[in-house]
Amino acid sequence: MEITTIKNNIEKILDDNKAISITSINLKNKSYIADYMIVASGTSSRHLQSLSEILVIELKKLGIENCRIEGKDSADWKLVDAHDIIVHIFHPEKREFYDLEKMWSEEIPKEKAMI
Repeated sequence: MEITTIKNNIEKILDDNKAISITSINLKNKSYIADYMIVASGTSSRHLQSLSEILVIELKKLGIENCRIEGKDSADWKLVDAHDIIVHIFHPEKREFYDLEKMWSEEIPKEKAMI
């Protein structure tokens, strides 16, 4: 499956399950860890957990195996590693504190791309 299609599916899954402020960041030429980062917010710790679990289940149905959830013990943040796409799901206050959108929005010269 093409990476853009996977990204669009992830955004739809998050939106269908009431994630808030879904933002996609293109990491190509910025980092070798992934092609995209998607950042979204949930309304409660239970909502964050549900969003991350639903996302892994739905990606598996699409044939994307072995996605992992990090931050299982955290009430404020979950990360879903969907191979070439990293999904951060934050409680709104933690999202504002870390401000990943701002950090990753700046252009980085290709020779200085992070690993």
